[in-house]
Amino acid sequence: MPMSVGPLGKAKPGATDVARLPPRDDTPFVEAAWLYYHDGLNQNEIAERMRISRGSVANYLNEARARGWVRVHLDSDVFRGHRLAAELCAVYGLAEALVVPDDPVDPEGTAASVARVTRAAADWLPRLLGPGDRLGVSWGATIYRMAQQLPNMPVPDLTVIQLLGSRPAALGFAAEACTAMLAQRLGGQCINLHVPLVLSSKALRDALSAEPVVRDQLDALAGCNKTVLACGTCDADAHVVRSGILSAETIADARDDGAVGVICGRLIDSAGQPVPTEVEDRMIGVTLDQMRGKDMALLVAAGPGRAAPAKAAIKGGFVTHLATSTRVVEELLEMTA
Repeated sequence: MPMSVGPLGKAKPGATDVARLPPRDDTPFVEAAWLYYHDGLNQNEIAERMRISRGSVANYLNEARARGWVRVHLDSDVFRGHRLAAELCAVYGLAEALVVPDDPVDPEGTAASVARVTRAAADWLPRLLGPGDRLGVSWGATIYRMAQQLPNMPVPDLTVIQLLGSRPAALGFAAEACTAMLAQRLGGQCINLHVPLVLSSKALRDALSAEPVVRDQLDALAGCNKTVLACGTCDADAHVVRSGILSAETIADARDDGAVGVICGRLIDSAGQPVPTEVEDRMIGVTLDQMRGKDMALLVAAGPGRAAPAKAAIKGGFVTHLATSTRVVEELLEMTA
């Protein structure tokens, strides 16, 4: 007969043979975090009080943050009150903007500055949501990084909806992963779009879209009242090229036709108007018309070359709120000078 060990070390007949781990003692981690973040003691003072080394204190604090017990953030009001944020809203007609300073040791505005923007956007997004909202989620590295940094802040009666079909996650993220992660962190119901983004023919796209379960999912994404999105570039290394949605030749032709940005796999020009490609007839996902006129549409724009796509997205009516960096804002304002 299989046996297991009970809480007092006694064998329990009829149970499976699974070892029980002893209860974990989290007291030192909690105590160090409390003294540091709540009581304002420095690490030397905590080490003296807890009778441990300063190195142990540092390890306890790092572990507390790694476990998600402690989350340090600056209030988004700090960034929304920035002079550049106010100027940007006045020039572009945005409801609000959050402007994060670029990393001073990141002169090209790449990885470190992108991480700053996605972290700030992750802290801001829950404050832009309310009970009963239906949040549509786009796809891309920026949205995925933001989702990874989102705090656990449940929003009552929230529905989180995937806005476009799936592609192979060769780049390390997928549309369904972005949506599911946001839904988990925000405590919302998750509606994934369980179809490929691009089909082999328009007829197949039409037939699959007509299936009742897919039709219900498409109706749900059409009914989003809020969105969170990124607007990609149209260069040869664009996300739509690397993910195989468009070829390098196709996007080069689209650039010649005026394309400057990509929203949910669909191209737009500098005025935010569609630049059609042949693949759109074979795509399943939100349309550009469905992306306009939302109660709240948060664009997360970070990294080199993002000013022109961001401007196009704003001009096209796809954005009400913008989270970005100082460098991108300065470029946006220069474009209107």
